[in-house]
This record gives sequence, structure tokens and C-alpha cells, in this order.
Amino acid sequence: MDDFDARVRAVIEQVRPFLQRDGGEVELVAIIGRSAKVRLTGHCAHCAGARMTLKYGIERQLKEQIPEFESLISI
Repeated sequence: MDDFDARVRAVIEQVRPFLQRDGGEVELVAIIGRSAKVRLTGHCAHCAGARMTLKYGIERQLKEQIPEFESLISI
């Protein structure tokens, strides 16, 4: 695992408690190039705010903390 992968995993771990507080979970499925694939589960999987959680919660944190991060892909 290179430094980029470790930093992505660390950011995911930082945001995980916020999702868990609402009964949700985030699973890091894969890191591909400078992007990451994630899966939201639990209450977050089908909630109305799932897209906002991905874009303005998880992806924003990744881009702020890892300048070379490109995109978050939800599966």
C-alpha cells in the first residue's frame, strides 16, 4: 500500500463515525489511480441525503486533505 492509499484510508476512517452516528457505514471498495470507489450501507445506503453525504462529506474531505485526489465513485 502506497502513501496515497494510506491517506485515503485514513480520511475514510475520519468520516466513518459521522455516518455511524446516523446508522450508516462506508466501505472502501477500491482505490483506482487517484480515485476511490466506496459503498454506503446501513441507513445511508438509501437515504435522501446519500448523494450529499458522498459529495459534500466524504469527497470534500478527501480533496481537502489529499490535493491530488480526483473523484469518489459510489457503487
